[in-house]
Amino acid sequence: MPTLEHHKKQAKLYLKWHRERYYPVAAVIGWLLPRFHHLSDSQILDHGFKLADAQELVARKSGFESWQALKEGLQTVTDHAATDAAKPHLAFAEPQLFVCDIAAACNFYRQKLGFETRFTYGEPPFYAQIIRDGARLNLRHVDKPPLAANSADDLLAATIVVDNIKALFLEYQAATAPFHQTLRTEPWGARTFIVKDPDGNLICFATSAG
Repeated sequence: MPTLEHHKKQAKLYLKWHRERYYPVAAVIGWLLPRFHHLSDSQILDHGFKLADAQELVARKSGFESWQALKEGLQTVTDHAATDAAKPHLAFAEPQLFVCDIAAACNFYRQKLGFETRFTYGEPPFYAQIIRDGARLNLRHVDKPPLAANSADDLLAATIVVDNIKALFLEYQAATAPFHQTLRTEPWGARTFIVKDPDGNLICFATSAG
């Protein structure tokens, strides 16, 4: 949207054109400013025309009743834009999984689930990130997983939303990935399956509900 400075320059340009008796500007003035409606183009160019008149002309041309209304309108738009720009935006989540062996976990996710290791940190490594497409999982070394690997509860460590879930399920099935739950349709409409990694982390792969 044009700035106030742009509109000021436009007003000065209209003022200059009027002083130079530029006939096309007379038609614009007569059309937009009611007090000039009854005058001919020549009479408009002979008539006094001040900066305030030019500013009103610019304002009306932009859809405002007056120069003051235009300034207030521009300020409102600027304030809204600043507010929108200041709003926080949550880009994505990176679930953290606790594993006993970083290297072994990276190998499992690469070989069985098709992830790539983005980085490892430490010597020996105690932190890593694995990625596949838009999914990111952080791996953190612990001496003992916080949850028992044989827990009967479906305590998910992460949920990853998938577009073509059947194709992914078949891919993991061919790779002999360890399923905690095979592909099924949930009561709320989503299709899901769950993989259990060697440390007992349950990773749910799901479509959006509906």
